[in-house]
Amino acid sequence: MRKLNMQELGRKTVAEFKAADKTPLVLVLDNVRSMHNVGSVFRTADAFLLQGIALCGYTPVPPHRDIQKTALGATETVEWQYFPTTVEAVQSLKEQGYAIIAIEQAAQSVMLDAFRPEDQPLALVFGNEVSGVDPNVMALADGCIEIPQLGMKHSLNISVSTGIVIWDLFCKLKPVN
Repeated sequence: MRKLNMQELGRKTVAEFKAADKTPLVLVLDNVRSMHNVGSVFRTADAFLLQGIALCGYTPVPPHRDIQKTALGATETVEWQYFPTTVEAVQSLKEQGYAIIAIEQAAQSVMLDAFRPEDQPLALVFGNEVSGVDPNVMALADGCIEIPQLGMKHSLNISVSTGIVIWDLFCKLKPVN
């Protein structure tokens, strides 16, 4: 076995990325405070060709060296938009036909492995590192996904949660050969 070299990886240029068909997912970051988490989310969104990211409230926005440190250029490929509040982002996405799905531990949440996306684009709301998804945003959500956790903490870093949820939904939306 050998590692693939850069040419064999078939990486897209910025123009090819922007022109490519996207996975029908938008990520909504609800007052995420860490620039490294934001950068990591950009990089994951790039890896799975997501439609975009909504940065809300005091979530840091590009350009910033601490975001770039983990994004590694993904802020140039992934479309993003800033909203003063997450409620505004959610309302805008609802008007565009997105189902709003909070990623949170909540009453009536559906475990990630049991969640089956319908034929509608999804906006996934990831909350603040300490307080989670804002209750006002939860009230607007069309559903809620929970990542099953069996240990003591029942808490994952947002960048880890994002990777887990996106991979699961990517597999359900676009099966990998």
